[in-house]
Amino acid sequence: MSEQLKIKNEEVKRLLGVEMTDFPKYTTQIINLANGDAQGTRPRVVGQLSDLIQEFTGKKLSEWEQWYKNKYPNAIKDATDKIVPMVNNLKDAINKIDEQLVKKWVEDLVIVKTFVGLKFQEAILKKVSASLGKKYRLSNPDEEAKGIDGFIGEIPVSIKPITYKIRGGLNEKIDCKMIFYTKKKDGITIEFDL
Repeated sequence: MSEQLKIKNEEVKRLLGVEMTDFPKYTTQIINLANGDAQGTRPRVVGQLSDLIQEFTGKKLSEWEQWYKNKYPNAIKDATDKIVPMVNNLKDAINKIDEQLVKKWVEDLVIVKTFVGLKFQEAILKKVSASLGKKYRLSNPDEEAKGIDGFIGEIPVSIKPITYKIRGGLNEKIDCKMIFYTKKKDGITIEFDL
């Protein structure tokens, strides 16, 4: 009979003899958000920490701190200097958030982004068909059951993320032409051979 154990983060720190750092409520979420945009703790700023901790031969937190700061003497300041302006931007943005803006955001998420996110296959069909000068149509339920998402002219097509192509189709056999897409921050990149 196997056993399972769970060690909470607080206990990991206690087991390693590390004192807990207390932050005011919600502040770490805001700093994390700012850091994500500012990229203050990326390897080019603070080093590749997962590699550095393997290189470190000491045992104690104080030894790690000294070792790291000797190797990267400006990293903490450089990271802080990148993050603080973004925190200030967030402070300004928070003052602009009221009930009306939250309502607008919820509507955009629930109505617009859901519709666009779930209906983007039709946009792909429209774009590809227009580029080929052909008509398109969405598949019916019977065609969908065969893995067909739509037709460009008379050609049945299946629309899949590019990861599907990279992973070799996940042992699925779809007997039609493929259109692959990659969702990017600024839109969708489409790859096809029809």
